[in-house]
Amino acid sequence: MRAVMFDPGQMTARLQLERPVETADGQGGAAVSFEPVCLVWACIEPLGEIREERAGAEIVTVTHRIWLRFRTGLAAGMRLRKGERIFAIRSLRDPDEGGRYLVCLCEEDGR
Repeated sequence: MRAVMFDPGQMTARLQLERPVETADGQGGAAVSFEPVCLVWACIEPLGEIREERAGAEIVTVTHRIWLRFRTGLAAGMRLRKGERIFAIRSLRDPDEGGRYLVCLCEEDGR
C-alpha cells in the first residue's frame, strides 16, 4: 500500500478522547456516560452535513474526518471533545497501514 502524505503540522486541534462507561440503572438497563482517557492533537476536516426532521425540529448532523497519531485502544463508540463540541467516532482506519496515523470518521450533532 502507498504511504499517505500528511503534514503532522496540521494537527492543531487539542481534543479530549473519551470512552463510554455503562452504569447499571437498577431496572435491567444501563446508563451510558463518558470518562476522559487522554488529550490528543488532531486535524479536523469538515466533510458534509445531513439535515433531517425529528419531532418537528430540524436536526443537522455534521460529518468530519479527524486525523490522529496512531494509538491502540481506540474504537468506534468512543468520542472526541473540543470544548462543548462532541465528535462521535463512527469508524476509524489506518490510511496506509503504516502505524503512523488514524483517520476517524465522526459525526457532530448540530442541535
